[in-house]
Amino acid sequence: NPEPTVELHPRDAAARGIETGDLVEVRTPRGAVPFRARVTEDIVAGAVECNMGGGCGTGPKAWREWNANELTDVTNFDEISGFPIYKALLCEVAKIEDATEVSRRSAAFKARATEPAGRAAKGPPKVERPIYLDNSATTRVADAVREAMRPYLTEAAGNPSSIHGLGRDARDAVAEARRQVARLIGARPKRLTFTGGGSEADNLAIKGIVFRHLEDKGHVITSAIEHPAVLNACGFLEKLGFRVTYLPVGSDGLVRPADLEAALTKDTRLVSIMLANNEVGTVQPVPELVRLTHARGVPFHTDAVQAVGSIPVDVEALGVDLLSLSGHKFHGPKGVGALYVRKGLELEPLIHGGKQEAGLRAGTENVAAIVGLGKAAQLARQGLETAAGIRRLRDRLEDGIRRLVPDAVLNGDRAKRLPN
Repeated sequence: NPEPTVELHPRDAAARGIETGDLVEVRTPRGAVPFRARVTEDIVAGAVECNMGGGCGTGPKAWREWNANELTDVTNFDEISGFPIYKALLCEVAKIEDATEVSRRSAAFKARATEPAGRAAKGPPKVERPIYLDNSATTRVADAVREAMRPYLTEAAGNPSSIHGLGRDARDAVAEARRQVARLIGARPKRLTFTGGGSEADNLAIKGIVFRHLEDKGHVITSAIEHPAVLNACGFLEKLGFRVTYLPVGSDGLVRPADLEAALTKDTRLVSIMLANNEVGTVQPVPELVRLTHARGVPFHTDAVQAVGSIPVDVEALGVDLLSLSGHKFHGPKGVGALYVRKGLELEPLIHGGKQEAGLRAGTENVAAIVGLGKAAQLARQGLETAAGIRRLRDRLEDGIRRLVPDAVLNGDRAKRLPN
């Protein structure tokens, strides 16, 4: 494009009398920057996307002067990329009727930006108490978890494989954490393998099963809405010669059992379908899917990273053969997770070395993180009763959004979903 563009949804553009090709300006409390409008349904209503790259030292004049970064706090930037940290902000887009206004407005803004600090426009107000609404992505480490970990980051530095006192203490701490996590999902402790997180647990489950069939390959079934840890693992298997079926979901985000039943073949090695979706929270009918899978003698893995700690999870009730979880989703530390493996199911390890984790995951255990995972599991088990209150807060937030944005659409199933 000869000039930087801003994308608007057709409904937003129509409300402002804007068409593709119109000269517009994007306004924030920090100033206004001109752009050429591009009206497209590629962007959701209520949002805009400013073309990055403006403000460069070369190229056409518009590309040198029309800089969306000027609408952010230009003094607060990432030292690696050089881009301002605040990229998402509230703004308005208005059509410019007189093109001569562009240079005048731009000059006025640059004059304000170079004023002495005492006279410069004030930045956004300091946030005294932020409200965090992204626990689905990650959670704060609970105070009790941090305190449980502290000794193993300081004086309790034993290796669980050592035979001296500090080693035995570390080994006992790992064993207790294994029991705590097992209680959270209704499993026997010896069926749990600690991993470096949910993604590793997913990879160990999927590759651990199918790598036992490298010579004759075979078929794997998953869904189209899995976490990238599962989707990319399956994509890797395709490169090795395995066939992968990606089951679609309905408008409610649910896998249809009939689709799974039709996809199963005599050489299906594994079915991997998540318990709860990490984007919209839809809870899949896993027990029914397991029943269909087991009827064909195929093992079933579920990525329960998003579910564990939010809803009751019991491996016996689900009937699954493998289940992945991650501590940072329920107020534990990042970088630690676990894989449940049903008795009698053999996996090929991904990491070879020592005999840690019953030979499934070589390497000295991260005792502090494992202890933190165990404590977080204990707290999560005690806190499952708060789900009803969280559900009420979620519904209240949704109602508020609908009042502000009547056309807002809820993705996924209204009933079969996580409380948060």
